[in-house]
Amino acid sequence: MSLLSPSAVLLVRLMRELPRGPRRDGVFALWLTVRVTEDLFLVPPLPERAVRRRIASLDQRLSRMAIPAPLRRALTAAVGQLADPGPEQAALALHQLVAPARDALGKEAGEALALAAARR
Repeated sequence: MSLLSPSAVLLVRLMRELPRGPRRDGVFALWLTVRVTEDLFLVPPLPERAVRRRIASLDQRLSRMAIPAPLRRALTAAVGQLADPGPEQAALALHQLVAPARDALGKEAGEALALAAARR
């Protein structure tokens, strides 16, 4: 039994298949983002302080990664949407990452994000 969501499992598989470099870092960045956004859908919700810390930590971690430029811009926008954390913002952030992920990293990455967004 996996503790990861189906979309997170797809991203982990994709990471294993890719050689080191910006594309693999991009998939890892998407995995981190999916994990943080999934926490916004928990019932009961996490304490607001913990959520804000996780989002700030995500932003800091993403800023140091070698990610393809179009995906970096989309991730920056997604993290910005999470400034007011909630399920609606998380779903919107995931939806808006689908196309940039597909363009920068391939069909599989886009499908994983579409799956994560559709579950909401």
